[in-house]
Amino acid sequence: MLDIKFLRENPDAVKENIKKKFQDEKLPMVDEVIELDRKRRDAQKEADDLKASRNTLSKQIGALMKEGRKEEAEAVKKQVTENAEKLAALEVQQAEAEEKMKKIMMVIPQMIDPSVPIGKDDSENVEIERFGEPVVPDFEVPYHTEIMEKLNGIDLDTARDKTSGNGFYYLMGDIARLHSAVLSYARDFMIDRGFTYCVPPFMIRSNVVTGVMSFAEMENMMYKIEGEDLYLIGTSEHSMIGKFIDTITPESELPKTLTSYSPCFRKEVGAHGIEERGVYRIHQFEKQEMIVVCKPEDSMKWYDVLWQNTVDFFRSLDIPVRTLECCSGDLADLKVKSCDVEAWSPRQKKYFEVGSCSNLGDAQARRLNIRIKGEKGNYLAHTLNNTCVAPPRMLIAFLENNLQADGSVRIPKALQPYMGGKTEIR
Repeated sequence: MLDIKFLRENPDAVKENIKKKFQDEKLPMVDEVIELDRKRRDAQKEADDLKASRNTLSKQIGALMKEGRKEEAEAVKKQVTENAEKLAALEVQQAEAEEKMKKIMMVIPQMIDPSVPIGKDDSENVEIERFGEPVVPDFEVPYHTEIMEKLNGIDLDTARDKTSGNGFYYLMGDIARLHSAVLSYARDFMIDRGFTYCVPPFMIRSNVVTGVMSFAEMENMMYKIEGEDLYLIGTSEHSMIGKFIDTITPESELPKTLTSYSPCFRKEVGAHGIEERGVYRIHQFEKQEMIVVCKPEDSMKWYDVLWQNTVDFFRSLDIPVRTLECCSGDLADLKVKSCDVEAWSPRQKKYFEVGSCSNLGDAQARRLNIRIKGEKGNYLAHTLNNTCVAPPRMLIAFLENNLQADGSVRIPKALQPYMGGKTEIR
């Protein structure tokens, strides 16, 4: 959410930013907010004048009563009553304007970083760099669920037909163990990089949800708990950023660097939908996340640290990856800058997304009142998040890149301690 003062003073810049995100339908909102802001401030000024007048008139009443001028005092009292009614009406008018402003401001996109490439959608995202050499083996790589099924590692049919529906699964045996091993390794990988490990709440209240994400994301992603003001988290970022709601952190205690494990639940409403035979786009998965709360001048530095962590994690498991800069039209409304980390798929002979790194500037901090205590007063923090790893989607890349000709799966050295010393799965 933008600072109203910034929008008021820079309406043309805000409109240009909206155009860069190809959301021209939102252009009239800028003028609407400015008009509501004018009405709100006019009402505030008139209310302040009435309050000042009330104090003056109250003194007059006292003086008149002392002088025995009762009729004049009663006339002044009547004026005070009329002013009180006007003041109440102005306060209602001001509150209504503020509420309308807030609703509109919540959907006006954050100002994107100048380095963000301009494009309409994810088809215009820009490759930045590749890490590791993509390899296509001289044998056919089956679809990932076929690899898992041959290793007795997944049961989609029971989950789909008997217990839960599409988008759910049972992981079994060594594949289930591999899933847990990847998460355990990711936890220790991030701890070794100086991040504090955390297991957050898996449900959050609506004020936290609206503080950390846009309305479009909320509608398409979040599961609501019926009869309660609670939502299942779509990622632990939601809980982790919510941890800092209404806080003031001294500069000396920053940055806050946290890594969190959680299950994640997503509706996945939209163009992509849920896969019937696969674990790429599903309703339930687990993830190791990282978040940073820092001073504004440090956020771009931490942005680079975060995506590099994911690249290093995947490379430690011998999986080739690349970074892809998200274009303006692919950025969610709260994001200042974002990139995807994509893993190589030998079967598809292309890369696919396995993680996303985002700098949200002060957008979440403004909504959730996350502030920093500095020498010259309090100011808003910047927040960032990134996926370290999200199995079982990551298992697709892992299985394809470590599959051997005989159908077994090699276990890279870094993961072997988490697999009881196994060097392969058969």
